Amino acid sequence: MHLEGSCHCGAVTFSLRSHSPVPFMHCHCSICRKTAGSGGYAINLGGDAATLKVRGRKHIGVYHAVLREPGQRATRSKAGRHFCLKCGSALWLWDPRWPELVHPHASAIDTPLPKPPEVVEAGLAYAAPWVDVPRGPGHVHCERWPAESLEEWHRRHGLWSVTPPA
Repeated sequence: MHLEGSCHCGAVTFSLRSHSPVPFMHCHCSICRKTAGSGGYAINLGGDAATLKVRGRKHIGVYHAVLREPGQRATRSKAGRHFCLKCGSALWLWDPRWPELVHPHASAIDTPLPKPPEVVEAGLAYAAPWVDVPRGPGHVHCERWPAESLEEWHRRHGLWSVTPPA
């Protein structure tokens, strides 16, 4: 699926191809919450990094989050969270450990996205106490991270796009 995205002010626009275009996961970790607002929802789409085309690249900043786990030394994440320097909109995440992937924020995508048949509520151990986490049928709860990958989730639901990236 071809995806088009942008920041709020329009200084940055981008496009990419995706095999996994369904926003399947809500990430409740503090990094997503503080860098993307509300519940976060950063890493819930996957795209082919080789197809990423960007206009307004000079307006993009990259943040490498500090990872803080109880009882461990703080470390800097390898993953780069790209955002608009003019309006602050969260755009996508890219991690050199998986260079073939880019993870656009569903909130930055302008292309109509399909509604997921199931939502993974991830990182609940880090959720803010004021967040109303959806419950009931269609919501899978994970204290940390799901064992199932983005690709596995899409394949299980028959939503993996077989169209090769162009």
